[in-house]
Amino acid sequence: PKSIVKLMVEMIEPYKGRVYDPACGSGGMFVMSEKFVAEHQGNIKDITIYGQESNQTTWKLSKMNLAIRNINSQFVAWNTEGSFLKDAHPDLKADYILANPPFNQSDWGQEILQDDARWKYGVPSKTNANFAWLQHMIYHLSTDGKAAIVLGNGSLVSDEQSDSEIRKNLLENDLVESIVLLPSDIFFNTDIPACVWFINRNKKKTKNKVLFIDIRHKYERINRKHVTIGDNQILHISKTFKSFKEDNDYQDIKGYCKSVSLETIREHQYFVSP
Repeated sequence: PKSIVKLMVEMIEPYKGRVYDPACGSGGMFVMSEKFVAEHQGNIKDITIYGQESNQTTWKLSKMNLAIRNINSQFVAWNTEGSFLKDAHPDLKADYILANPPFNQSDWGQEILQDDARWKYGVPSKTNANFAWLQHMIYHLSTDGKAAIVLGNGSLVSDEQSDSEIRKNLLENDLVESIVLLPSDIFFNTDIPACVWFINRNKKKTKNKVLFIDIRHKYERINRKHVTIGDNQILHISKTFKSFKEDNDYQDIKGYCKSVSLETIREHQYFVSP
């Protein structure tokens, strides 16, 4: 949904550099990044987009979507194998990654990829690709890179051995900057509750801290079945994140946001559900 993409873009602010989405669908993340740059008086020529999609019809849609907006899509690739089995940009180090990969993907090719260089923090579970996606993206981040990744809430609390191990290693390596819990009824095609992981390779003022934000009750209802996050709410959430990142008048608000130390997260066995 557009409101989630907008929230992710507002929070990681992709002004200039390489923007990557390894599960790019019809290109919504790129379009929203371009809008963000234009709205903030930046120059759209300052960002280069990289993407990959395994569904050819969807990929053609993305090429069209980008062409009508005059966005260069030469690095948006298609192959049937997908980003795990045939990475179209093996040497890419992106400044920003925005992605909404398939939730809880079960059959993703783990057996073939046991010794892959991307699994720096542990070999992901054979039956769930959540931590394979996270690690694939971290592998492709530059030294100052930031990522916003939508995943099912299982990623926050799964106690499957490999998931627990990887989550622990990501936290101990201080890569996780924030976890945002999304409202239910926000997706049109799934009921799986979801969250956004914000990854930062270079946490300057937030070392060994994670900001937890719960926006399950911050929404506007569109109809009986669906909700959206309003523009004012997006602004409020991104301001909360910025004040936390800049160590600037940030305050915990009960039921909405809390800055938590790595020490406390250790005490909670690295479960990271807000």
